[in-house]
Amino acid sequence: MCRRRNNLKKKAFITGINGQDGSYLAELLLEKDYDVYGIVRRNSIAEHQESRINHLEDLVHTEYGDLLDVGCLERLLRTIKPDEIYNIAAQSHVRISMDIPSFTVQSNALGLLNILEAYKNNCPNARFYQASSSEMFGRSVDEDGYQRETTKMEPTSPYGCTKVFGYNMVRHYRFAYNLFAVNGILFNHESPRRGSNFVTNKVVKSAVEISLGKLKELPLGNLDAYRDWGHSKDYVRAMHMIMNHTEPDDFVCATGVTNSVGDMCKYVFNKLDMDYKDYVTQDPRYMRAEELKYLRGDSTKLRDTFGWEPEYTFETLMDEMIHHWKDVYNGPMY
Repeated sequence: MCRRRNNLKKKAFITGINGQDGSYLAELLLEKDYDVYGIVRRNSIAEHQESRINHLEDLVHTEYGDLLDVGCLERLLRTIKPDEIYNIAAQSHVRISMDIPSFTVQSNALGLLNILEAYKNNCPNARFYQASSSEMFGRSVDEDGYQRETTKMEPTSPYGCTKVFGYNMVRHYRFAYNLFAVNGILFNHESPRRGSNFVTNKVVKSAVEISLGKLKELPLGNLDAYRDWGHSKDYVRAMHMIMNHTEPDDFVCATGVTNSVGDMCKYVFNKLDMDYKDYVTQDPRYMRAEELKYLRGDSTKLRDTFGWEPEYTFETLMDEMIHHWKDVYNGPMY
């Protein structure tokens, strides 16, 4: 998929362009008049490969690729010569990373190393953004109840461990090779485009199905896990700000507000005139081997540097997701 390219435009290369964040980021960069390129991992079910970016079919350039294919990455970066590289692709499901730790390490750690090498060797004047994660902090919380750039990292999952590796490798390449390589330490961020095996969309989708008589109950894991949930649209704005700073640096992106999974269930089911306690059960299959109980980010540095503020609250995020699934099952509401 491609369009005529104006050589005066900035070129951005996005791994994971067909994911939640990648699709919103592509939209944002197109609005800013970038030429947008991305790689899509081959999937045997064709309609799953690019469903989040189908509406951008004539506006972005995509090719099949994989972070584990060094030759592919070298060829693409050598040919495209992007101004900005956003590494968003990952095996990003924390609970599943405990079932497939080896694949998670290959995808998130080795994959990151591969694209860093391709970046260094083929377009070292470009800027590089790594999608780091609040899962890096794990059980570590500062005395005031927040996690920030200086908080000790004590990950509690294979996913979190791979993100710590990636964070440190990006910093290493920044200092060792004088590259403009940055980390965005993003706390949980969701949207209607989030996969329905992630707890936010699982709760909302299932609640709507229960309200319509399509489902009888919703099995979940730890209802007392607290997370700082924002909207992906707000967070991709932060990605672009961090990438275009005057100097390479690392920033936490978070709302600073924390809610439990139980709080989420209560809000969503109440919006649908139901009591979540009548339908939600706890299932050991969805418990983590090592539970991460609490995440709450302090994004003071990001806010003070760029003036970033989230446009969505937890409630408006949930409302948008409820409207989405109602539209899916009932047709458009407007």
